[in-house]
Amino acid sequence: FGPIIMFGLGGIWVEVLRDVSFRLIPISKKDAEEMVKEIRAYRILEGIRGMKPVNFNALYGFLVKVSKLVWKNPNIQELDINPVFVDDKRAAAGDVRILV
Repeated sequence: FGPIIMFGLGGIWVEVLRDVSFRLIPISKKDAEEMVKEIRAYRILEGIRGMKPVNFNALYGFLVKVSKLVWKNPNIQELDINPVFVDDKRAAAGDVRILV
């Protein structure tokens, strides 16, 4: 079927909660929004107990760009980004592992 993108909270949360969503790439902004809203942990991203919500537009844009990067570079066999930091202005990769 082709390359896919997976989204979840990452780290131990993926292993413990198994709370992730998948799409075939490349994805649109609408696809990214649906992926993020599908996970049960979405409420955490919305902000709880005084925490600010993440910048969803930055996160959606990041997911779209990552999907396009892999789509345009078929030599990429695997791309793991964990964590992704999202602030008021942008989303940025904290650590990246690429298998070609």
